[in-house]
Amino acid sequence: MKVSKEKIGLAVTGIIVGLSAVILTIFGNPKNMGFCIACFVRDMAGAVKLHSAAVVQYMRPEVIGIVLGSFFLSLAKGEFKPRGGSSPFTRFILGFLVMIGALTFLGCPLRMVLRLAGGDLNALVGLFGFTCGIAVGCFFISKGFSLGRAYKQNKVEGIALPVVNVVFLVALVAFPSLLAFSESGPGSMHAPILLSLIIGLLVGGLAQRTRLCMAGGIRDIILLKDWTLALGSVMIFVVALIGNLVTGSFKLGFTGQPVAQTSHIWNFLGMLLVGLASVLLGGCPLRQLIMAGEGNTDSAVTVLGFFVGAAFAHNFKLVGNATETGPNVYGKSAVIIGIVIALLIAFFNSRIKEEK
Repeated sequence: MKVSKEKIGLAVTGIIVGLSAVILTIFGNPKNMGFCIACFVRDMAGAVKLHSAAVVQYMRPEVIGIVLGSFFLSLAKGEFKPRGGSSPFTRFILGFLVMIGALTFLGCPLRMVLRLAGGDLNALVGLFGFTCGIAVGCFFISKGFSLGRAYKQNKVEGIALPVVNVVFLVALVAFPSLLAFSESGPGSMHAPILLSLIIGLLVGGLAQRTRLCMAGGIRDIILLKDWTLALGSVMIFVVALIGNLVTGSFKLGFTGQPVAQTSHIWNFLGMLLVGLASVLLGGCPLRQLIMAGEGNTDSAVTVLGFFVGAAFAHNFKLVGNATETGPNVYGKSAVIIGIVIALLIAFFNSRIKEEK
């Protein structure tokens, strides 16, 4: 049976992302967090002092590399096409909500897969919630959900986020005194800058070519019965699982997992919010970084929503914590309100109200 180039590309990308996550963990990144877009954006928000949580402040080269890898490769392939104007403020809000849900669960969809590969069964609960959120979003898509048309933008708009990431890199390497750095906790755990940057560039370029997306894979299964895009996520899991078994990092169970909480309902609801908001946005946090690198200003606004959401969550102590009760009452309220807001956005941007 002939295998398509698309499937081969996604499989190879998944293998490299999974292997990269294992390597980054070996060289210093927190366990089960070789890659986590939500956690890394949160650390970067702390590094530029948008929040003051001392244990999660570091300018993550992986995120810089992902954006620049996508930017450089899309430029080289003639696929850098600045475009935007599709409900930017709504996208900002949805990006904000993605971060609220992810920091309740304590990880983005990519880290969810990596946590599961490390034996963290809390991530399995998160996966169920993520899938349910995407299924709800698919219902609204089937009812004509749309955030409107994107329009051609000038190149200055398109290169804005890549330029910001270059500034971040220069600050990290040449002017570190301008930034905040954790002395303990997850923010103090990181692989060498050059290794992290190179891996980020590689992953950004590969993900740009293959359209790797955690939310998109499940969305395509539900709407199109197509497993192609999900192949990347499957291979990430398989390779990370093998890597964890080889290195002795695999630990099966709910308790004692690194940077994880054991409250099932809030793991479920946090990732439900992430899944719902991601499918309405047209991609998971990783995919948003990739599209922003390609010149999509709507995705750049979404990424800005990630940063503000991360800062808000930590400044107002809405994040999850490693207890059976999960986040505090304010964090729980934020998740519920976030789900309601996402549902309202879905409803008012679909044809459901016209059918009534």
